[in-house]
Amino acid sequence: MKTIAIIPARGNSKRLPNKNLLLLGRIPLLVHSILFAQKNPSIIDEIYVTTDNAAIKNIALQYGVTVIDRPDAFSGDLEPTISSVQHVLETITHAVDTVVLLQPTNPLRPENLLQEAYVRFCMNDADSLVTVTRNHQKLGKIINNSFEPYNYTIGQRSQDLEPLYFENGLLYITKAKVILEGKIVSENSIPYEVNHIFANVDIDTLDDFDYAAYLINKASRLRSK
Repeated sequence: MKTIAIIPARGNSKRLPNKNLLLLGRIPLLVHSILFAQKNPSIIDEIYVTTDNAAIKNIALQYGVTVIDRPDAFSGDLEPTISSVQHVLETITHAVDTVVLLQPTNPLRPENLLQEAYVRFCMNDADSLVTVTRNHQKLGKIINNSFEPYNYTIGQRSQDLEPLYFENGLLYITKAKVILEGKIVSENSIPYEVNHIFANVDIDTLDDFDYAAYLINKASRLRSK
């Protein structure tokens, strides 16, 4: 039974056009997730990119991964990720046990993230794993033009906040059977906490892209010293 990586890379993006093709650290955004998967051959048996875009397909093929042509029905702005991931599993002919989902919009990941998360997944009787990061912000709601604190009381110190976590999107590990049922994160899911600056990178706008580029350049300078 195989563990495969699936990288969903749609061609059309309204807020940041062609973002999966933009050069981040001298390589296309998409390629960061491909290279991350390729660095984990002890876990990942095969890598698939699902796309509706010819340029993305060409780049993925250059890096030696398998491309699944995504139908137009699964390529719209409002189409959830699960649709394209399900399509990959329904297209390939051999049995798959586990899927590692890598979103290209989260290009920066701690080096040992997959190894550590996969061990955690295998040691638990769970159908899926989701990476999360602790929130340290004071959040509230605006109701009737008035701000109402949600996770704190006025005057409370931020270090005393009740622990809350956000889904950072760095990676998901899910049993194939769960994906075929229409879920990426199941009810029987475990969290894997990642408190790393990379967890704050999720590229949807130019500002997000510029922030990722800044982090890559900073890391490169530190390595060269």
